[in-house]
Amino acid sequence: MKLSVPFVQLPLHFDAERLSEEVRAFDKSCWRLHPQKFPGNFALPLISVNGNPDNDAINGPMRPTPYLEQCPYLTQVLHRIGAVWGRTRLMKLSGHAEVTPHADVSYYWRERTRVHVPIVTKPTVRFFCGEAEVNMAAGECWIFDTWRSHKVINADEDERIHLVADTVGSEGFWGLVNRGRAPGQPGFESWREEAVAATLEECPTLLYESVNVPVVMTPWELQEHLVFLLGDVNPHQYLATAQQVATQFITNWKMLWAQYGTDRTGWPFYREELNAFAHAMEKITAPLMLVNGTKVMDALRPMLLDVAIAGAGKDLGAYEPRRPVVSGSRPAVNDRDKVFDRPVFIVSSPRSGSTLLFETLAQAPGLFTTGQESHGLIEGIQGLHPAHRDYESNRLDAAAVTPVRMKELRDRLLAKLRDREGQPASQRPIRLLEKTPKNALRVPFLAKIFPEAQFLYLYRDPRQTLSSMIEAWQSGRFRMYPDLPDWNGLPWSLLLVPGWRELIGRPLQEIVAAQWETTTRILLDDLEALAPGRCHVARYDAFLADPAAEVARLCGALELEWDRSLDGVLPLSCHTVTEPASDKWRRHEDLIEQVIPGLQATLDRAERFIAR
Repeated sequence: MKLSVPFVQLPLHFDAERLSEEVRAFDKSCWRLHPQKFPGNFALPLISVNGNPDNDAINGPMRPTPYLEQCPYLTQVLHRIGAVWGRTRLMKLSGHAEVTPHADVSYYWRERTRVHVPIVTKPTVRFFCGEAEVNMAAGECWIFDTWRSHKVINADEDERIHLVADTVGSEGFWGLVNRGRAPGQPGFESWREEAVAATLEECPTLLYESVNVPVVMTPWELQEHLVFLLGDVNPHQYLATAQQVATQFITNWKMLWAQYGTDRTGWPFYREELNAFAHAMEKITAPLMLVNGTKVMDALRPMLLDVAIAGAGKDLGAYEPRRPVVSGSRPAVNDRDKVFDRPVFIVSSPRSGSTLLFETLAQAPGLFTTGQESHGLIEGIQGLHPAHRDYESNRLDAAAVTPVRMKELRDRLLAKLRDREGQPASQRPIRLLEKTPKNALRVPFLAKIFPEAQFLYLYRDPRQTLSSMIEAWQSGRFRMYPDLPDWNGLPWSLLLVPGWRELIGRPLQEIVAAQWETTTRILLDDLEALAPGRCHVARYDAFLADPAAEVARLCGALELEWDRSLDGVLPLSCHTVTEPASDKWRRHEDLIEQVIPGLQATLDRAERFIAR
């Protein structure tokens, strides 16, 4: 929720020692990793959908988990604050961990505020919001402006634990806020906190959310969100165009609402209108930035596009829609990489069209590439070729990085890099663009070697990808390890995935399905573990349909310049086997449909990932 000030301390003070006793009673096994696996971030669910501690979603009836039922004083604390409670958790930061800079821009946060009650903390734990900074002391009660960029740093070796409760509030709650104090503002010299001690009375009854997302968003709510969002955009020549597109979208939505309301028969028409609006806004808003440093589309999707038809069954919040602010996505000047400035690595499953995307983006001014894939540059380093590791796979994680290997790879790349005119770089740092299919299994390795690396995940319809992989194997042009020990059948083609020995003797369609699934699953694990702001998404179908719009969007996301026309048909990539066509995959349709059911879980996960 956007507030007029960064922080407000409510006039309440709780018994931190008593709260700590209840928290310390929980076994370590009760704590969950953060859904996006941010290092050192853990949660213990107190209120969740249907009281299920394993459900991290934000849509559905919120109810107490068994953990809250074990905490009588914690329940009293929530009751005294007095609100209707949404998702509520104990949040733990390990020693020297942090909550990375971001702004909360999703639908969930438009009308909810986040209450913090520190339980275990030290003065060295610092909370930053906008330009303000506070230490929330144990037992205090705070809210903050989640719309601004914010972060938390635990500079101590000991862990930090807060009660973190989400709420739309209540009359009593907002009365407390009105009597709260904003740090740094005058007029609160006589301000006092009410001490709230534990009682032996029966646990009070709390109020919980039961309705939190619309089945179909009303045109009036939709209009309110768009007016708010576009009213918070920094001045830009494209802003008026975006407002015109939004106005027409609202008009069309009102027409559909008058016809269908929330009736299911209208959902396909709402979806069609929503998709058209999203496509139009992607073209317009690439250069538009909110005042909090968030790109407009990074706010529009979780605030409106993902929830305008929530009744379609989408599970919201399993991964928090956290998007970094631009100012927080790059290290401080003194910590910057002096040689490689935010190198871009295109990563995808094999045969997803990454070569075409690479060859197109390589035309951006100021980008440098090796002009080809870097198989030899990487695998030529001692210990990195699969043959040095019993042909286990092409997988390389952070443990494979040594100072010697780091220096050698950086030096090898630097010696080969040229710009679009074939000229070497004359200044440092430089922007690198790299595309090697095996890098889909090397994200942690590359992220450690290049601390500012950006990863561009290219998604292509898996049926098209599988068909192209079958074609690649059959062509004989992509033989990666023709003398792979123990392997029989067609020479091994494309990247070498973990568990490849289990594929010996299997039909080709099952081999490529395993290659796709293993690569995609590992890649998504690695991308989700990255700090916010280091991963971007491109869709192959959108790129082919409107190359100019997609390249403009990607250049905006990656902060690249672009000065060339893409009005014509894109040329074929250098690795094209046969002429592309949207239905070309159907020549292998019978084989592909045999393996698709076994890939469904990863297919669904990939689609959720690109929709975030």
